[in-house]
Amino acid sequence: MARRSGFTLIELLVVIAIIALLMSILMPSLALVKKQAQSVACMSRLKSWGMLFKLYTDDNKGYFNEGWGYADHPQNAGKSGEYGLWMNALRPYYKDEKMRFCPTATREVESSADWGTFKAWYRDLANRYPAAGEAITKHFVGSYSINNWTNYMVADRGARKKDWFWKNTSNVPKASEVPLFGDNTWHDAWPLDTDAPVQFPFDYGWGDKGTSGEMNQFCIDRHNGWTNLAFADWSVRHVGLKELWTLRWHRAFRVNGPYTRAGGMVSSDWPVWLRKYKDY
Repeated sequence: MARRSGFTLIELLVVIAIIALLMSILMPSLALVKKQAQSVACMSRLKSWGMLFKLYTDDNKGYFNEGWGYADHPQNAGKSGEYGLWMNALRPYYKDEKMRFCPTATREVESSADWGTFKAWYRDLANRYPAAGEAITKHFVGSYSINNWTNYMVADRGARKKDWFWKNTSNVPKASEVPLFGDNTWHDAWPLDTDAPVQFPFDYGWGDKGTSGEMNQFCIDRHNGWTNLAFADWSVRHVGLKELWTLRWHRAFRVNGPYTRAGGMVSSDWPVWLRKYKDY
């Protein structure tokens, strides 16, 4: 009797079916592992940013960068106000342009209609520290943002009162509750305790959105119900999306405001996309 030397078509189909079944089981797990790895990498990057901000404040008598208040300082008269933004001010402390990106959000938006949770902002600014061959205007790209209320502001900025700004590390009691830097759809934001959450994740849009609602630039679902933040004590942690309204963003921020449990908010009051997440 002749010996078999191969597989039958039925056997091959069975093997392929088993492989397909295993892949269908494993793919969600692999995707979850990938997201978890990206979140860990994001937190590691934010930890580095915390250390960079510490170095900056150590070198500047405890003061944070001036932000949009840069030109209000007498010694900066006549210079571009954009020099005070964190991407410019801290540039001597970081060399790797990838430092400005959360690993989940690395593709640059193409226009104001092309934004999303997992995309990176861009902004063309006066180049404070041009490297060799760079133009006087630099194209900055990233997916992190500073909490602008930390800025060293010496004058009111419209409705944003100078007394609300933290300005200096010596002014920050309970620094572990004061957000400094983290996941965002724009490069800066000024959250208020009255900022209402958007009804749908993409409702707030991208870019400069004015003076209200800016909590929604931080309230983005990149990490499955969580966001990652560095704090003014240089620590880093996961923060629940609804927890954002309980943090001390500025000196007059109400941590028991209308969008907290202490302020009367219940789960059913939240937009549908946020209801499944933990209340605070």
